[in-house]
Amino acid sequence: MISADKHRHPELAKPLMGNFGRQEWAILGTSCGSIRDLAGQLIGELSPSYACAYADASHHAGESPEGMTGYGAHCEYTNLLHSRQLVFRSDFGVFQQRSVFSQADVVFVNGNHHEAARQIAIVDSKKEASLLKRSGQLTNPDLIILKEGVDAPFAWLDELLSGKTVPVLQLKNISGIAAIIRALLEKSSPRLKGLVLAGGKSSRMGADKGEIVWHGVPQREYAARLLSEFCEEVYLSCRPDQAADMAPQPVITDTFTGLGPYGAILSAFRHDPDAAWLVLACDLPLFDREAVCELVSARSVKSAATAPRLDSASFPEPLVAIWEPKSYPLLLSFLAQGVSCPRKVLINTDTYLVNASRPETLSNINSREEAEDIRARYPGSFSSDNH
Repeated sequence: MISADKHRHPELAKPLMGNFGRQEWAILGTSCGSIRDLAGQLIGELSPSYACAYADASHHAGESPEGMTGYGAHCEYTNLLHSRQLVFRSDFGVFQQRSVFSQADVVFVNGNHHEAARQIAIVDSKKEASLLKRSGQLTNPDLIILKEGVDAPFAWLDELLSGKTVPVLQLKNISGIAAIIRALLEKSSPRLKGLVLAGGKSSRMGADKGEIVWHGVPQREYAARLLSEFCEEVYLSCRPDQAADMAPQPVITDTFTGLGPYGAILSAFRHDPDAAWLVLACDLPLFDREAVCELVSARSVKSAATAPRLDSASFPEPLVAIWEPKSYPLLLSFLAQGVSCPRKVLINTDTYLVNASRPETLSNINSREEAEDIRARYPGSFSSDNH
């Protein structure tokens, strides 16, 4: 038997998660119907910009469509006209909940049945006992809402929140409530970090593509400079045996080995699962500041990723894209199904596609012949380069 002191776990950067998702609010203090109504109105306000979800509980067994699960099926999937329904028989713990809600930017939760990392407390004169019973759940309240006929929070609630500045709004002020939630979501938007893919073996080129000089410096250095204007931090992605040659630029070495760029992106998320990663391959010599600005300006945090393409008929470019934190579990899920093509992930998930205003910026160079051709066709795009 293995003793406890010999049972070791590798150190992993854990994402900041609640019981359901990264950003979640339990709404409590009033009837379940009123909670559902408020959540629905907030989702209506926020859904154009954010992927929203709602978690509740059924009050009566008859409300739950048992279907095949009543016969013993693990789950039942129904393709409805305008939505999809998936009924599980098994219990859900926090890990299963996070998996189900992994693509949501915000989860509103019925606080009468579930707890969440952050809370919205509704002051309802008819439900004071209910809120008082759940006062221990008010660990991180962001908003106090006064129901019709209520002029101020309960005295005990004021005392509980002593020292905390929590805005108080009327329930009818839906736009004001949504504005506060929207501001909190914007404040917590995933920070953008840069990843220059410089770990390829460049077998077709016959030389390290990251060391080719197109703009006066090695291309990997040029790419890192491009991203540094838009990203909080920029790293070079490389194999462990290359790390010493990348100094002084910070590096993220592959920890998902043998998977090429797919493993590089996963390794970046393993390094920081809460960041969005702006990925740029080092074989795109025409990709410049204007192209980076175009991509960053189009960024959609609601989507799993934002990626450029040549035109509406073309496939997305996965190696010059912004991968949001919600794409991390998707990448792992695809890998578990034997898929290690980042483009296939983009094609089969919610990706925001941007038609490149200058398609030539997406030209990737993999051979000496291609390098000579692009130098000849775009001579004014390069300076102080060598061949």
